[in-house]
Amino acid sequence: MGEERTTRRARVLVVDDEVYLADLVSTALRYEGFETESVGTAAAAKVAVADFEPDLIVLDIGLPDGSGIDLCRELRAAGRSAPVVFLTARDATEDKVAGLTVGGDDYVTKPFSLEELIARVRSVLRRAGTDRAGTALVFADLVIDDDAHRITRAGVRLDLTPTEFALLRYLLVNAGRVLTKRQILDYVWEYDFNGNDGVLQTYISYLRRKVDANGPALIHTVPRIGYVMRLPDG
Repeated sequence: MGEERTTRRARVLVVDDEVYLADLVSTALRYEGFETESVGTAAAAKVAVADFEPDLIVLDIGLPDGSGIDLCRELRAAGRSAPVVFLTARDATEDKVAGLTVGGDDYVTKPFSLEELIARVRSVLRRAGTDRAGTALVFADLVIDDDAHRITRAGVRLDLTPTEFALLRYLLVNAGRVLTKRQILDYVWEYDFNGNDGVLQTYISYLRRKVDANGPALIHTVPRIGYVMRLPDG
């Protein structure tokens, strides 16, 4: 068995050679319910567009092997119509105009807040009629319905606190990916616990009592690293 979803969620391709930024944007988008993939060059982006078939592309204008504007022009010429939100460290009007002229749909100037970028992504997808990020998330027999703020496992509703909900959702959207304790603390709590991960261990134990009580364990500890949501081995 593997991860399944009731409906294909909107896919976002992040193209940026700053690895930390690309990972940060991808993680934020996954948490909001999108499927993501990230690459760091124009050449890799062309391959990813064909293989991943994104519904939207977050595209840095300055790439190591070419311009994001030129890449957008090539994609449009090849019949690729996925909306593009440009990222640019440049605040010059001509860069923004150039991006929109070649078929870009919006732009965000660095530095930017993740909230602003996500809002722009949703807005562009709504205009394109492909904003599917609000559909249910499913892993094995665990279902999270964002719209109803409802969680069930094997059809039985789970009563979670807001923090437990946020923690479980973060694990689910990153299912199969080992998350460090620091990543989880920073993203779910948005607070610096000065290295004290006791609160995380406590909430993981709360979740296990509720989520794993009547079925195979889905929340697993990776010693000295963190936690992962996956099906039991074997």
